[in-house]
Amino acid sequence: MCAATLRAMNDLAGKHIVLGLSGGIACYKSAELCRGLIRAGATVQVVMTEAACQFITPVTMQALSGRPVVVSQWDAREGNNMPHINFSREAHAIVVAPASADFIAKLAQGRADELLSLMCLARPSGTVPLLLAPAMNREMWAHPATQRNLAQVQADGAQVLGVGVGDQACGETGDGRMLEPDELLDEIVARFQPKLLRGEHVLVTAGPTFEAIDPVRGLTNLSSGKMGFAIARAAREAGAQVTLVTGPVALPTPRGVQRVDVRSALQMQAAVQAAAPQASVFVAAAAVADWRPATSADQKIKKDGSGDVPALHFVENPDILAGVAASERARSGALYCVGFAAESHDLLAHAQAKRQRKGVPLLVGNIGPETFGRDDNTLLLVDERGSIELPRGPKLGLARLLVAEIARRLAR
Repeated sequence: MCAATLRAMNDLAGKHIVLGLSGGIACYKSAELCRGLIRAGATVQVVMTEAACQFITPVTMQALSGRPVVVSQWDAREGNNMPHINFSREAHAIVVAPASADFIAKLAQGRADELLSLMCLARPSGTVPLLLAPAMNREMWAHPATQRNLAQVQADGAQVLGVGVGDQACGETGDGRMLEPDELLDEIVARFQPKLLRGEHVLVTAGPTFEAIDPVRGLTNLSSGKMGFAIARAAREAGAQVTLVTGPVALPTPRGVQRVDVRSALQMQAAVQAAAPQASVFVAAAAVADWRPATSADQKIKKDGSGDVPALHFVENPDILAGVAASERARSGALYCVGFAAESHDLLAHAQAKRQRKGVPLLVGNIGPETFGRDDNTLLLVDERGSIELPRGPKLGLARLLVAEIARRLAR
């Protein structure tokens, strides 16, 4: 685990992406996707169909990519006049966004009547993945012919990234929108992450819990959920099926992750108990409230001007992690449990004690006030052999290192 891994995320450094645009109004999103790819460290070669040029100009895409855009298979700028060979051999991936219904049909039929489809057909399929971001009207998306074509291109080795749901340029609403640029970027980045947890089912808890005092007040903490969400994303990037149980946070769900929203510790416990029997890894990153009010008022508790403060009585919340760690599946090794400890001081001593008390093989500690709400963090990994400190870095980078460490331990 080197400090260089934890520097500012440059997820696509050294990668060369061919970004193909077929005809569709969603071409306007491709401009932002191109910018995102370059920000992530990639070089980008844009290839456009003639139809795509009706929606966005090659000049725009050239300005954003920093490279001449190629439209024709007869482009004489290529010395051997074979851009379909040259571009597909240079690429680490070909991404077609948008991929229109017509373009997907061409791929399904193996047609190669213009440069982009010719290049997709000529690519070395074993080393250059083809990622398709469909974009079309909802009726076109649902049409049996389109669904047959999608099944065929996937059978032929392409990865279809799915579609969004919402308003469409035609005025209708439904399935068929191209995914947003940040969603597509996440999918492309994930494609290059090592699949260390392929075949595993990872259950992650994240965020705070909220223990109601009355309908408008409650006991909670400063956890933003960012670390837990980063772990869920990293696990999914690593090939795992991921279930994320989260307290009340304002974070988007990582792509491909099943999300279960809860509010209180008791609700989180119930959700974890429901998901744990299917999981092979449990990462308890949530900051669960230790106590909850013994009773919660049905109406807002109001002050009456007397100066008297209402008495609050608390009861201890269940220990979700310890309960799962004590289960038969965890004791037998079928479920690997990882705990988190957010401390204010004496991190190592508290983390060691908590690991033993919870009965988990690995505990991850951090200083809560130094990480809550931030995009970076520093982690201390504690097991029966001692401790390893991960230096401060982006939470996603730390999450990837933690996932790699979990995978290494599972492989023992």
